[in-house]
Amino acid sequence: MGLDMYGYTMRAEFAGERQTDVMPATEEEREQAQLADIAYWRKFNHLHGWMEKLYREKGGVEVFNCRTVRLELDDLERLERALANNELEYTPGCFFGGKEIYPEDITETEKFIAAARAALANGLAVFYDSWW
Repeated sequence: MGLDMYGYTMRAEFAGERQTDVMPATEEEREQAQLADIAYWRKFNHLHGWMEKLYREKGGVEVFNCRTVRLELDDLERLERALANNELEYTPGCFFGGKEIYPEDITETEKFIAAARAALANGLAVFYDSWW
């Protein structure tokens, strides 16, 4: 058990203008959305806390578990700055891991930002999701 975190893309047309809680429920919807994974993290609670704040800013109201938040270009730029300035804060939670940030978490997040920018440039929508 633990905090599993995902970055993925989908067809922007499927997401429409929605910024939170966009998840295809059926196999048919998953095919229409054309989901593609672009990142995976495990117990990087600092990033999860940052994403939860973004979720709330974009109108999300549910418990931030198995909920999605969309990342636009300006969100990626904010994340990149927060990462570079060591501004991601420890977010405690059941099975969320410790206070330390590991180098591979930073590397994976940098790769995610690059992949997300490329996806946005290609007209896709980018989302973060987690399960704990």
